[in-house]
Amino acid sequence: MTFKEFYSIIEKNKYYVFSINDIMSFYPYETKENIKKLVYRWNRKGWIYSLKNGLYEMTFPKDFSIPDLYIANKLYSPSYISLETALSNYSIIPEVSMGVTSITSKPTRRFTNKHGLFIYRSVQPFAFNGYFIQKIRGFEVFMAEPEKAVIDYLYFKTLHGKKIDFKEERIDFKAVQLRKNKLEKYAKLFNLNIKELYAYL
Repeated sequence: MTFKEFYSIIEKNKYYVFSINDIMSFYPYETKENIKKLVYRWNRKGWIYSLKNGLYEMTFPKDFSIPDLYIANKLYSPSYISLETALSNYSIIPEVSMGVTSITSKPTRRFTNKHGLFIYRSVQPFAFNGYFIQKIRGFEVFMAEPEKAVIDYLYFKTLHGKKIDFKEERIDFKAVQLRKNKLEKYAKLFNLNIKELYAYL
């Protein structure tokens, strides 16, 4: 398997972020040991970039403009974009640069690579919902619905009995049309009382 052959497969399938197992699915007759050697060589040459152990992105022969939000989905799966990043996406809060924030049903994690910081907050599997596929530059990103992003945010802000001052929070709840039935549906997942929130909708 040459890099040119590998690139043609990646380009055809639009698989610009991939794992060793992904390569093996494309080349079932190649040994895992040989694939690892090739990946190591291509990484050293700068043709691919290691996002984390076992996960890579294509960097040659062009800039593929892979969105950070798409990379976040791939770095730690299952996960979806939520919290500050999703709220900023909907203009509910001002632009933030602390990192890409996501929700996962797996343990809490943080990753850092050339794209920046990726933060994953953990919820119970029954609360891992309320997201959809948003197309960003042709890439499919799992993004929280605005109502779920708000509830996820309020849940972690009020965790362990903490209080939230809606007047102090830089949140514009009127930036998008928030549906009360969805807010209530997602709030029930965390046993959140959101009656105070209604005054700001």
